[in-house]
Amino acid sequence: MQTHVAVETEAQLPLGWRERMSPSKLDTIPGRYNLPKMLSRQSTKQKMREDSSAPTKGIATLQTSFRVTDTIDLLRTRRWSVLDVQQVILAAFTVFSVWIIEPSAPIIKSAVLLGYLLLLFMPISRQFFLPSWPIWTYLLYFFSSRFIPFDVRPGIFVKVLPALEDILYGTNFSNTFSSWNHPVVDVIAWFPYGLGHFGLPAICSAIMFIFAAPGTVPMFAKSFGWMSLAGVTIQLLFPCTPPWYERLHGLEPARYGMQGSPAGLARIDALFGVDMYTTSFTTAPVPFGAFPSLHAADAILEALFMSYCFPRLRALCTFYVCWICWATMYLNHHYAVDLLGGGIMAYTIFWVVRRYWLPRPQQAKKYRWNYEYVEVGQVQKNQMADEEFGYGMMPKRSADWGDEFTVLDSFRHSASSSGSSSPTSIRSDKSYRRDD
Repeated sequence: MQTHVAVETEAQLPLGWRERMSPSKLDTIPGRYNLPKMLSRQSTKQKMREDSSAPTKGIATLQTSFRVTDTIDLLRTRRWSVLDVQQVILAAFTVFSVWIIEPSAPIIKSAVLLGYLLLLFMPISRQFFLPSWPIWTYLLYFFSSRFIPFDVRPGIFVKVLPALEDILYGTNFSNTFSSWNHPVVDVIAWFPYGLGHFGLPAICSAIMFIFAAPGTVPMFAKSFGWMSLAGVTIQLLFPCTPPWYERLHGLEPARYGMQGSPAGLARIDALFGVDMYTTSFTTAPVPFGAFPSLHAADAILEALFMSYCFPRLRALCTFYVCWICWATMYLNHHYAVDLLGGGIMAYTIFWVVRRYWLPRPQQAKKYRWNYEYVEVGQVQKNQMADEEFGYGMMPKRSADWGDEFTVLDSFRHSASSSGSSSPTSIRSDKSYRRDD
């Protein structure tokens, strides 16, 4: 009877059980059940928390040196990558913008370029100036573009945008929305177009600086600056007349040197009895820069970043984008196709930045100071699979972002014309230290 029971029990075991219980197979137990790997992973987590627990680390790492040689030594030991070409491009834009400014004053221009170099090479100013360099370059490039000689510029397109408007939408929305106006409606359109466009970048930066993941503001600033540089370049290479030109001159050819127009914003100046927009738009550096619309591009980029950091604000951000898009057409400054071009440009830049460099928010963290570490980008290995097989929670190299206050300052200057760091260390999925 005992022999019979033993044979029956052995028959009930699954086939191949002896092989599965061999020592070589037992070594591949998943990480969550493997005690040595679990202890190793917990010690890695504890080490990461200890590395980032110092509340004053970000402030302590602020540079206070004025020695240019420190930056030169840093450049000698820097691990260069293809992304460093962005600094070369910004330098080229800066030199070009200063070079074309009239009158030709080589001594003054040389002094300006030397000052630029000092800001970039002195550690105390580099930590603030370098992250916001795209914005300063955009402002300089935009205002100096008026000095580009007319004979080297391309012809001005008068009929392209109205034709695209008819092809894509079957009607001219700008003419439709601006055919009737009222002082109350003028003020409603003025808020996003004349105020929000200039002030909202700084407001969004301040909100993201306090409540979003550390490192978000520098990415927003770089995205904003590079998108603006690309937008102005397109406007210079593909100059198109805005809707107000069609209303004033019809489809007759346009020429460089013609004055711009405040269009519907002239009614705001008349309503308040001040010259806020008439002079600035009449003497605008790029009067024929209808496509793409940077008003729409800026608003959409701000909405994308704010919605990414604060999902509960998605409806409000969508409303603001619709509001400013309507205002641009009601005030007779842009066609609907201009808004489409600006939207495509903003989303493309945001998609790339979010995929590779934008810090990922942690919904349980209310303030930036609550972050123990930050992971950036969305291109990564499957973390759940790594945890399953014991490869998860690899240590991540930290990067300090002591440059976000200067981004707020650069947006303030940007608004008038058209710091300290977080005590939290940032941890990146990338294998290199982010000094740019």
